[in-house]
Amino acid sequence: MTTRSEPEDVRPGPGLDAVMSERRHLVNLAYRLLGSLTEAEDAVQETYTRWYAMSREQQDAIESPGAWLTTVASRVCLNVLGSARVRRETYVGEWIPEPLPGRTEWISGRTGGASVDPADRVTLDESVGLAFLVVLDAMTPAERVAFVLHDVFCHSFAEVADIVGRTPAACRQLASSARRRVRAARPSVTATGGRADVVGAFKEAWEAKDIDALIGLLDPDATAVADGGGLASTFLHPIEGGERIAHAWVELARRRPDGMTLLERTVNGGPGLVARQDGVTVTVFGFEVAGDRIRHIWVVRNPEKLRRWTA
Repeated sequence: MTTRSEPEDVRPGPGLDAVMSERRHLVNLAYRLLGSLTEAEDAVQETYTRWYAMSREQQDAIESPGAWLTTVASRVCLNVLGSARVRRETYVGEWIPEPLPGRTEWISGRTGGASVDPADRVTLDESVGLAFLVVLDAMTPAERVAFVLHDVFCHSFAEVADIVGRTPAACRQLASSARRRVRAARPSVTATGGRADVVGAFKEAWEAKDIDALIGLLDPDATAVADGGGLASTFLHPIEGGERIAHAWVELARRRPDGMTLLERTVNGGPGLVARQDGVTVTVFGFEVAGDRIRHIWVVRNPEKLRRWTA
């Protein structure tokens, strides 16, 4: 990447490979902090813009470019989180984190739909599960940054303090508070295969319009939340209770348009469903399964959050 016209600055800096190799780490960090891959990519781009705005001498003076990039990216994300709360006050309906497909489903999300660069592909583990991201979204920006940096990416509280502008002791308290939220929201552990079986059974019951089977697969206190962002029709308020959700899903099945297919797919590293209309992904369903029942369903229909899914 060339940013200057002087002859001695035309060639890449000696640490170019090391600097660019941090990109995937930064994308992974920013997505967990923001819950939006589009915003994460923008934050990472802003981070690199700041790096290349420095002179060669300034770059060479930085002992650890990776640590510098992480610090700047985290601060950029902290600012975005603060403004996001204001933007969400005018968001139509509920806001759900941007769902991510499995490795074979990725496309760029940019114009042209090219396959994504591996450096932009987020590592799918429990720290990107929709349930986890929803809990993170309920935290204050400082709590979220402190928790993700320390508990997920193993940064010291001294490093976190430098990023969020608090003392290490205060950052420890922020992370502890966030940890309690995560523990309180975490369901009993269900193996991936077991969760996939439950979601598969839910799909079959839904397609068969079998309301009794649906009720049996849903926790009595289950909740369904949908995100259309005002750009796609869906229910605006959460549906609470297994029976109410079952009736709503049977009604959805009755209204299912011709040409729509329902497929079992990986959503943020866990079992989920994808609805495609004439080959185009129109809805992504994420699930949280506790034991052998579904506790939460997240329905993402906002087309701006479905750019990563193949047609």
